[in-house]
Amino acid sequence: YYTSIPGSCNFETQDQEWTTVCGLTQDPSDDFDWNISNSAMTGQMGPDTDHTPGKGQHFLYVNSSAQKEGNRARIITTKLFPASFGVCRVRFWFWMFASKQTGVLKVYTAEEHGMDILMWSSSRNEENKW
Repeated sequence: YYTSIPGSCNFETQDQEWTTVCGLTQDPSDDFDWNISNSAMTGQMGPDTDHTPGKGQHFLYVNSSAQKEGNRARIITTKLFPASFGVCRVRFWFWMFASKQTGVLKVYTAEEHGMDILMWSSSRNEENKW
């Protein structure tokens, strides 16, 4: 489900076309993909609910258990956002509790010539919460 805020999505879609609905795309040059799911499908490896209990159940996830160190799963916004001063905000919730194989979650912006600029990163979270 997409809202009027550009890039905003709560992943409550009825099918697997979340990339189209949410304005995201899988990076074709990465090593594995993000998937959409809910807690019933991810079982012990994921959170009990999404970050909005009672309102929604779906979230994106990567299964890091089958990956080797250095592998990347990357999603990219399909629309470019114009440069701004203090106007653009990235807001998201994440859960990284389960596995010793969990790597680092990173958020980049891509500048006009395609160079990625690291904006934020987090290693494995020690708390079982969003």
